[in-house]
Amino acid sequence: MEGDIVNRVANSALVTFDLEDFYPEGKRIELDISPWLFEGVILREKEFRSHVKNLPLSEFKDAYVALHCTTDAIIPGWAYMLVSLQLAGTAKKVIVGTLNDLETLLFSEIIARMDLTSFKDKPVIIKGCAHKPIPENAFVLLAQKLQPIARSVMYGEACSSVPLYKK
Repeated sequence: MEGDIVNRVANSALVTFDLEDFYPEGKRIELDISPWLFEGVILREKEFRSHVKNLPLSEFKDAYVALHCTTDAIIPGWAYMLVSLQLAGTAKKVIVGTLNDLETLLFSEIIARMDLTSFKDKPVIIKGCAHKPIPENAFVLLAQKLQPIARSVMYGEACSSVPLYKK
């Protein structure tokens, strides 16, 4: 063999974008309100308000909370609002939905605030493997936001990326 081994990836203009770097740290909690309902399906206001008032707020300190009901109960709109207002000032964020809905909303907000001008006319790889729960929608939103800026958008790793877009 002649010549030195050259790392072409390290010497290229490729920029890797790892959504995991933007993962908001903090505890995630799913709060199911069905145990607060009579027979799991009927919301009785007085009892419901009592459960909300007695929430152990310390458990929700700086947490991200996904409110939901695991039964087929019809929940009035004010019920989730009441819980969210009780958690205000304690939890970092409260939404109605699943943990995946929570992650999707968090990343939607993060991506919307991102300044991607540093990626102008550069080939960008959106890193695909993550150890944290990055929702699929986050990848889609990021790709859409990068498309008008980047020279190209790929997905995966530098050694095995899938081309998605090229100007």
